[in-house]
Amino acid sequence: MPEGPVSSAKQQALAQRMLSLGLKDADLVERFVLGSGRGGQKINKTSSCVYLKHVPSGLEVKCQRSRSRELNRYVARRQLCDRLEERVLGEQSRRRQEMERIRRQKRRRSRRQKERMLEDKRHQSQKKDGRGTVAWTGDG
Repeated sequence: MPEGPVSSAKQQALAQRMLSLGLKDADLVERFVLGSGRGGQKINKTSSCVYLKHVPSGLEVKCQRSRSRELNRYVARRQLCDRLEERVLGEQSRRRQEMERIRRQKRRRSRRQKERMLEDKRHQSQKKDGRGTVAWTGDG
């Protein structure tokens, strides 16, 4: 990939990641299509939206994150790596772990957890109530 809005260090890191996953540029079908959505006339006239298809796995990615074609190429390849990694690694993938973490956060607390939390709050409140103001008598 040529030098553009993405630093060469990031491009090399992506190339290394693609190599480790067995993704080759020869296996990719890359097309540039007209964008859609917000952005007005400029987005509708330029082919900055990147479509990538990995032929052996059948994975497809379409990226239109920015108006820069080079940045979209980089992001599309990164997304393709993420999806292939998720398919290969399954449970260990970063995306799956993130989804699980969010699911655990949204889960309702058990009755025991709720009781413990409320007890801690009561204890903290009692500590604060015990910190009364000291009356000054003026006897110096």
